[in-house]
Amino acid sequence: MIFKRVGSTRPYPEHGLESRDWAAIAPVQVRLEDLVTTKATLQLDTLLGEDSTFYGDLFAHVVQWKGDLYLEDGLHRALRAALQKRSVLHARVLDLDSRSTAGEGE
Repeated sequence: MIFKRVGSTRPYPEHGLESRDWAAIAPVQVRLEDLVTTKATLQLDTLLGEDSTFYGDLFAHVVQWKGDLYLEDGLHRALRAALQKRSVLHARVLDLDSRSTAGEGE
């Protein structure tokens, strides 16, 4: 199995980040086997869309929520990495776990 799980939804709360907001998050290496997809299929219209990471950000977008890493954008990059027999992907990781923990004490 390439991914931890293949999902078809985004189970985490809306984070409000636009495509260009992700640039503030430094990329890190993420293991493909730790990722849960948020799309069950790869669609060319989404892949070639204006706000797709294919044309914009060089890195995939991952959301950490309740201990899982959800691949929000960059499925095409992850599949390319797997086909090239690489086990890691460079991604920007938005940690919603720490955001929810920080908000609990307020």
